[in-house]
Amino acid sequence: MSEMNVQHNTPIHIHNVNITDQFWSRYLEIVRKEMIPYQWDVLNDKANITIEKERNDETIPSEKSHAIENFKIAAGLKEGKHYGWVFQDSDVYKWLEAVAYSLHHTFDEKLKELADSVIDLLELAQEKDGYLNTYFSIEEPERRFKMLAESHELYCAGHYIEAAVAYYETTKNEKALRIACKLADCIDANFGNEDGKIKGYDGHEEIELALAKLYQVTKERKYLNLSRFFLYERGTDSSFFDRQRQEDTSKKAVIEGMHHRPLSYYQAHRPILEQDSAEGHAVRLVYLCAAMADVAYLSKDKEMLSACRKLWKSIVERRMYITGGIGSTVDGEAFTSDYDLPNDTMYCETCASIGLIFFAYNMLKNDTNSSYADTLERALYNTVISGMALDGKHFFYVNPLEVNPENNAKDPGKSHVKVTRPEWFGCACCPPNLARMLTSLDKYIYTISDDIIYTNLYLTNQTSIHVKGTKVSLQQETNVPWGGDIRFHIQQDAPSTFGLAVRIPSWSKTYKIYLNGAEIDQKPKNGYIIIHREWQQNDEIILSLDVNIQVWSANPYVKANVNKIAIQRGPFIYCLEEEDNGKNLHLIRIPKNEPFNYHFETGLLGGVGVIEVNAKKRIVQMEWDHQLYSTDLPEEYEKKKITFIPYYCWANRSPGEMQVWIEKE
Repeated sequence: MSEMNVQHNTPIHIHNVNITDQFWSRYLEIVRKEMIPYQWDVLNDKANITIEKERNDETIPSEKSHAIENFKIAAGLKEGKHYGWVFQDSDVYKWLEAVAYSLHHTFDEKLKELADSVIDLLELAQEKDGYLNTYFSIEEPERRFKMLAESHELYCAGHYIEAAVAYYETTKNEKALRIACKLADCIDANFGNEDGKIKGYDGHEEIELALAKLYQVTKERKYLNLSRFFLYERGTDSSFFDRQRQEDTSKKAVIEGMHHRPLSYYQAHRPILEQDSAEGHAVRLVYLCAAMADVAYLSKDKEMLSACRKLWKSIVERRMYITGGIGSTVDGEAFTSDYDLPNDTMYCETCASIGLIFFAYNMLKNDTNSSYADTLERALYNTVISGMALDGKHFFYVNPLEVNPENNAKDPGKSHVKVTRPEWFGCACCPPNLARMLTSLDKYIYTISDDIIYTNLYLTNQTSIHVKGTKVSLQQETNVPWGGDIRFHIQQDAPSTFGLAVRIPSWSKTYKIYLNGAEIDQKPKNGYIIIHREWQQNDEIILSLDVNIQVWSANPYVKANVNKIAIQRGPFIYCLEEEDNGKNLHLIRIPKNEPFNYHFETGLLGGVGVIEVNAKKRIVQMEWDHQLYSTDLPEEYEKKKITFIPYYCWANRSPGEMQVWIEKE
């Protein structure tokens, strides 16, 4: 990606976009009708579910959520002990944020009343000085802010602040925002460079993102300054976490097993301006980067933006999966090294790809470069929605690119990779994160730079946009993701001059664009074609994108994918499943130059496009039953037609093998 001069783009407020897209409306309805009620039952321990208890060789200390109950105990409404993870509060906050966005799409008075009751409960649980955290309020109030490497106090606070901002913007509930400001003021009173304050930061980034959002809605500069403090303080004192551990008189771990993690796990090994590679826990890294990009945008900090660009390149050029997944190892859910992208032991946490979308979106505010939107789209259509079953009630924490059920069941190094989606997790960050991501999809479609409207995602919607004082009604109609036709209708009160920029996705090698029926011959600039003119009432732009099947190869340094190919059509990466192609997918070879055929099946997996190709599969001779190695047995193959389905909908039928990267001849 070439660097550009900083151009400050403006996100379009979520209330100004109405999604009517067939593909994405289904997801919005799933969240509203299935995920939000289901997750509410889980948070209240009313759902009859099986919770995944083991992950990353740890025993999850939770067989239920108990999250709402924890708040009732902290509020003094009930007696009891805190139950679950120290960061259990954040599940409630992300649920509340999803509700806020969902209420915008479809207002539901009963759901609003339910969410209002949660706000009332949080107000009761909040301490007089603004502190809000059920674990420390109930169990160890004397350890507030004293174990920041593990405590997730600021992480949880950030998730509430994000939820409160979203809820206030949708419902104008001032109590929600007042709680958030009181909480942020408490943090501001305890952290900073002044004498008597803590010069430190949370082990898990999130508060930095939230404070930037709180600043935007309140215009209180101290919140942006506090976010900048946390960002610039990170990595400046290599002894901060150790010193807190040594000063802790209880010597009791908040989360077992965290003390051995290197500073790079927390992105605290260097000051942020000196970090030039994606290191450590993948979710933490992209949350950090998303905050850096937003703060750089809000404060016009060119040095911080330059650091963002370096980390972006590290991710997308050397450490990202073709599905938009990130995190190469289960150990620490982390990045490893350049080009180390194993397909069957990776992590690719759903939350990490959601965080990558946050990062990409905030970079789009700074730079009008389509590479950010390309990656946003790649993660959204593949890893993110792969994290949820088509029923909205089963979820992946880990999103592999290759599975073999027997190996995953018996190999401890692969046991974190599941072949079916569990109903819930003891560490349940991903399901509510998915809900808030999907319901906030509106805000990722467009951004504005000066007098140019940039289209970042293609999905059917209607929006009203003010460009330099003129109200523009813009209607986008498309058959993406299965097709490549996009139509824009422009309506306005009077003729006005502005630019409309349409993105040419990386998956479209050719394109045609028409203005009121006349073809335009114009080359993209940084991935966008910009049509700048005086627009008239009922002007129309038609963009025709190329959705031919693409065959991808990986960088030769990616050892796992040497002599293999991956298939893409439109924004979707495709995969093979045992359900369609039988066992031993690794024995399949795709001949060079063999044509791929695409067709849409309305009755399969809710309606999907499938790709077929004539391949061949190695025959395993009987002689191999009696020997492990041989010098003289020839390879024999049989012809076999194989079927690819979109990666996002794998594991929605019977359990079996799955593979994204396939051997080629």
